[in-house]
Amino acid sequence: MENTISGTEVTPIPQQRGEAGRPGSDDARAPVSSPLEAAVRYAEQWQWQVFPGVSLETTAGVVRCSCGDAACPLPGAHPEGPDRVDRATLSGAVARRMWSSRPGAAVLLPTGHGFDVVDVPETAGFLALARLDRLGTEGAAGPVLLSPDRRMRFLVAPGAVARVPRAVRGLGWAPEGLDLTVTGAGGWIPAPPTRYGARGPVQWVRPPADRRLPDAAALVPALAYACTR
Repeated sequence: MENTISGTEVTPIPQQRGEAGRPGSDDARAPVSSPLEAAVRYAEQWQWQVFPGVSLETTAGVVRCSCGDAACPLPGAHPEGPDRVDRATLSGAVARRMWSSRPGAAVLLPTGHGFDVVDVPETAGFLALARLDRLGTEGAAGPVLLSPDRRMRFLVAPGAVARVPRAVRGLGWAPEGLDLTVTGAGGWIPAPPTRYGARGPVQWVRPPADRRLPDAAALVPALAYACTR
């Protein structure tokens, strides 16, 4: 992943929390569910489009991605092909049929429809969350995901691809100098309980609690500052 704010539009859920909502604290994650249950909930409850990705297979004790690539960089956590995003659905009934036939398929969410994504390193993400909480804006970050590749993803209102670089420049930073990327239309993200092979599952740091999502520009000061530390 490039260490810049990306304008590219195709790139690869009230609770108490532990330190800055770190996964593993008692209530930091939503209840564990099957991919089918999760996909139906995302579509029906949060009105996020969903589509199934690849799955994990175990052969002779070795966990591999169903794509067949022994060196797959995202085993069990990517689309089956470039056109699969077009199969995304908002229907819980359709999602149920999709995952009933492939119960182990990754749960993938297209970006640019219900939300965009701001992606930062794990350490910067926790620092930004702690800063927002200290400023009395706990909950303002909206839904936040943490993936096994140590990246934190903030789900924000659509349109972030255009707004975030402007907001960063307005604060005096050069967008290309920050390890912060924005993904909009044409992209996708893996959602819980999708697993990255043997590296573990995607987790909610801040589970969604409201369909309204924050404007990315409101998060930029905390996120950009954290990325410079």
